Amino acid sequence: MADHTTKRKVILDLAITLDGLIEGKNGEIDWCIMDPEMNFNDFLNQVDTIFYGRKSYDLWGQYIPKEGGSETEKEMWDLVHSKEKYVFSRTQNGTGHEAIFINDNIREEVIKLKNKPGKDIWLYGGASLITTFINLRLVDEFRLSIHPVVLGEGKPLFIDIKERLNLKVLNTRTFSSGVVQIIYHYEGN
Repeated sequence: MADHTTKRKVILDLAITLDGLIEGKNGEIDWCIMDPEMNFNDFLNQVDTIFYGRKSYDLWGQYIPKEGGSETEKEMWDLVHSKEKYVFSRTQNGTGHEAIFINDNIREEVIKLKNKPGKDIWLYGGASLITTFINLRLVDEFRLSIHPVVLGEGKPLFIDIKERLNLKVLNTRTFSSGVVQIIYHYEGN
């Protein structure tokens, strides 16, 4: 008999630079390599829900690729937009067909969502939301794609972390573009 009690995982899937930055000093992400070998659509098919901070949602939650973009890019964004979206915000609220806003009781709300049937959940970000999730011990898996670039200045992934997290490496992959993906599991959840 199948076990239907398995909780959904919250997965932080993120591109970072070798010096641990998630964007440059002016918010640039032009260093991020969309490596077809990584088959990002496989990851998108593993999740049915995306968690955004308000700023990230404003930038990317309803993003439409420019006309003339590749079919691969269009397919990726169609997959992203097919997911259920939750936006964590202190300033904006509401529920619509595009997203559900969560303003407080983050831990309780996320645990409720993790216990609902479905696929895994992608913690998209931004940095402030990621920090909150890490400090609340809500990230089950860290999928970090380390890009072969050092920016020197920008927004770091890990800032204001309150306690040590011990992680276990699940998988490491190296791609011809130079990107190295490391998947870590947090054993405490």
